[in-house]
Amino acid sequence: MKIKTILVSQPAPATEKSPYHELEDKLGVQIDFRPFIQVEGVSSKDFRAQKINILEHTAVIFTSRTAIDHYFRICNDLKITVPDTMKYFCISEATAFYLQKYIVYRKRKIFYGTGKFENLMEVMQKHKNEKYIVPLSDVHKPEIPMLLDANGYKYTKAIMYKTVSSDLSDLANVNYDVLVFFSPSGIASLHKNFPLFKQNNTMIAAFGSSTAKAVADAGLRLDIAAPNPQAPSMTMALSQFITEYNKKQKSSK
Repeated sequence: MKIKTILVSQPAPATEKSPYHELEDKLGVQIDFRPFIQVEGVSSKDFRAQKINILEHTAVIFTSRTAIDHYFRICNDLKITVPDTMKYFCISEATAFYLQKYIVYRKRKIFYGTGKFENLMEVMQKHKNEKYIVPLSDVHKPEIPMLLDANGYKYTKAIMYKTVSSDLSDLANVNYDVLVFFSPSGIASLHKNFPLFKQNNTMIAAFGSSTAKAVADAGLRLDIAAPNPQAPSMTMALSQFITEYNKKQKSSK
C-alpha cells in the first residue's frame, strides 16, 4: 500500500505557503495537523511553592515567546511590578521583539542571540555579574542549566508553565500511514492516549535525536529520521522517504 495519509503532531501552519502544503501537492498525500501536547501555565500558588523572589533578580533569560507570556502572567498574578532596570536576554531577535507586547521596547536593556542558546551565552559574557531568572517549562532542554552552571552564572530556574498531553480520544478509530513527532513529549502523549497502541504498518517520523531516542525507548520502530545529511528539514525527509517508498510499492505490483 502506498503512503497516502500523514498526521503531524503540531498545530496547522498559519500560512498557505507552508512546505507541508507543497508536499501535499507534490506527492498527492493528505496531511492533517493535531498538537499532541499543549502548554498550561503554572498557577501562582504553585509558583509561590518554588520560593522564588522575582525581584531579587536583575536579568531574565527568555528562550521562547511562551516563556515571555508566562513570566509576565505570573508577575501580573502576584502583582509584581517589573523594574525598568531589568535586563532581558532573548534567544533570538524575533523573541526579543515579542517583548513589545509587555514593555516599552526602546526604553529597556534588551539583548539577543541568533537562535541558539550557546550563542546567547556569548552575548551574556559581558554581563557576568547579573543575577538571572530563567522561566522554563517542566520539560526543558537540560543543556540550558548545564551551560549556565558550566560558565559560572548566578541564576534561578523558574518553572512557570508545563507541557501536558492533549486529549486525542477522537482519533481512536482514525488510522494514518505516517505519524510525525517533534519531541519526546509527543511520544509520551501517544502512549498516554493510546496505551494499547501497536505500530504494525504505521510509519513513524521523528525530528531530533531526543525524539528518536523516545521512539526507541517506547519500543517503537523509527522509519524516518530528520534532520539528516540529505534532509535538514522534516518535510524534506518525508518527501524523500515517501517518494522512494511509493515507487517501490508501485514496482512490486
